[in-house]
Order: sequence, then structure tokens, then C-alpha cells
Amino acid sequence: MDNIGPFHFDQMCEKDKRPQRHHLHPHSHRTEKMAQTLAMPVAPSLSVICNGRTSNPLSNRLSFPIASPPKIGGLSVKCARVGGVEIPNNKRIEFSLQYIHGIGRTRARKILNDLSIENKLTKDFSEEELVTIRDEVSKYMIEGDLRRFNALAIRRLKEIQCYRGIRHIQGLPCRGQRTKNNCRTLKGKRVAIAGKKKASR
Repeated sequence: MDNIGPFHFDQMCEKDKRPQRHHLHPHSHRTEKMAQTLAMPVAPSLSVICNGRTSNPLSNRLSFPIASPPKIGGLSVKCARVGGVEIPNNKRIEFSLQYIHGIGRTRARKILNDLSIENKLTKDFSEEELVTIRDEVSKYMIEGDLRRFNALAIRRLKEIQCYRGIRHIQGLPCRGQRTKNNCRTLKGKRVAIAGKKKASR
């Protein structure tokens, strides 16, 4: 301080009285502007998302529309139950009965002939008619009983080691069909064998 003259000292004091500016990095000032510009378009979109309510766009609470389950007018999902199986309502009874395991076209027609019932849509039947159909269907071996019967018959063939039983064990057809080209149902999908090439003709 001794070497500084009075003129220089007054200039230094004036410099200290000036308002000091904080020198920010140029990128930080740019990021602030970008944040402001990005925040502005969000406000109108919030009012669109809301349920048509005119609310403050900068409010923190949002109300989203809750989707109500679709209502199908004039359609009933009710299905008739025969033999422990739900058969379709919108088909004729001859074809609806075939959804039961153990009842095919011939047996369905036989049931209708025995009961002398008209072949109409399943939904048009009264409860009394459905009860008579259930009683007639229960006379046959269907569904779980039929599946158990077939499984026991196949197991017996396997145990006695007859030709049909051996073919069941090998997973091949047992009724004399050719197995060179077809029978993919029992064999499954083709498996490529490495190193095997077709002979050129």
C-alpha cells in the first residue's frame, strides 16, 4: 500500500464498488435456455391429456381417463352344458354335440332320431329339452371314461408285447400303413441326418 499513489488507490476503490458479474460457463447459459424452451410445449399437451378440464397447465396433479370395459349389446355368452362339456350356442344341436369327446356325426344323428328332436340351434332349446338330451348322452361312454378305457386298452397291448403293442411302444402306426414316406403324425417332425445325401439320378 505504501508504493501505490493516491490516484491509483482511488481507482482501485472504484473498481471494488462496481457490481461484480458472475462469469458463467457459456454452455451452462445455453442449457438453461434449452430447458426453458423444452418445458414450454409440455404445458398445452397436459391439458389435452386431461379429461377436457380447464386446469392450470403447470399443476402437479394429472387426471387420466379410465377405460371402461367394452359392452357388447344383444349378445349373451351363455353356453349349454351337456355331458360336462360346454357346447356352442350358435350352432345346430347335431354339430354342437360333436364337441363332446366320444360323440361323432353318426351318434349325434342317432341321439336326435331316438329323441325325435328337431335339429335346431342350441340356444333355441328349452331347459326340459336339454335335460332329455343330457340323459340320452349319459348312456354312452364319453369324455374321461372313454379316454381312460382307451389308455387301459393300449397299456394292455404293451404289456402282453403283441405286434400292436410293440408298434405303440415304437411310436409307429399299427394298422399296416407304409412308413417310408408318411406317418408323420406318430413319428413327429423330420430330423435331418448329417452326412446323408440324396443319390443323383
